[in-house]
Amino acid sequence: MREYIKKILKKWWLASSVFFKIMIPVSILIKILQETNAMPFIGSLFEPLMYPLGLPGEMSIVWVTAMISNIYGGILVLTSIIANNPLNIAQITTLSTLILFAHTFLIEIPICQKAGAKFLPIFLIRFLGGYIFAMILNLSYSFFGVYQGPVTLPIITPEKSSLIDWALAEVQKYITIGAIVMLLIVSLDFLEKIKIIDLINRLLYPVLKFLGISQKVMPLTIIGMTLGLAYGGGLIVAESKENDIGKKDIFLSLALLSLFHSIIEDSLLMIGLGASWSGVFLFRFIYTILLMLIIVKLVNKFPIKYFMK
Repeated sequence: MREYIKKILKKWWLASSVFFKIMIPVSILIKILQETNAMPFIGSLFEPLMYPLGLPGEMSIVWVTAMISNIYGGILVLTSIIANNPLNIAQITTLSTLILFAHTFLIEIPICQKAGAKFLPIFLIRFLGGYIFAMILNLSYSFFGVYQGPVTLPIITPEKSSLIDWALAEVQKYITIGAIVMLLIVSLDFLEKIKIIDLINRLLYPVLKFLGISQKVMPLTIIGMTLGLAYGGGLIVAESKENDIGKKDIFLSLALLSLFHSIIEDSLLMIGLGASWSGVFLFRFIYTILLMLIIVKLVNKFPIKYFMK
């Protein structure tokens, strides 16, 4: 038990220390934007992008923060501005899927480049692919009138009248986020021990084979889908140096990982915020399969070197 606790605490610190380095400067930035009344101005700049998604213009800064930093940075911004911009379940689901497709660009896209992919196709797949899906999801929810009830986030930054009150609220929020990170780590460790992750890997195998993913990169692709693009992409980088893996195989694997990775941790995180599992997982999975079929056809139609350019 002592060794298990040590292992969990070590994982928690490695994860949380990164998040806290992002949280503090982002929190200060958001506070400055709030105190200078700059948030409405930022929202008006990005409102054209948010309107087709049925989201307030201010939510664009959540998306931008997630792309530049990571999902947790985006969530931090969200909890700082949602009090004045309440969302319903459909909206939080749309925003969540937008973030799931496009986040941590400064780390994950360079990893894809090191593995052999070009910047532009991977960026377009994640940015435009995610935006189009979020648009479709919003139109579907609006048309059928589902998930229109309000959502309450588990982490909310209350409006305070003084800087001291704000600072205390921020500390409380960091503690809450740290607790959530711990819960995620323990949950993932439990799922590994009861072989649920192994079961997911076996279930995904036929799908990956159907999409034309080579057996050379299939195990690495499965790892990336379950644990994250950074893990899968990093392993592909190492594997490509030791073995002869074609550019087509590498690109298709990275394209799939760009659309659908870390399906357990990230999905649970967004569902915990109040997003519907149907959009976060089911519809996103179906959309990924359909988009990958299009990408596979394009790759097979044109020589890979031209398609990559």
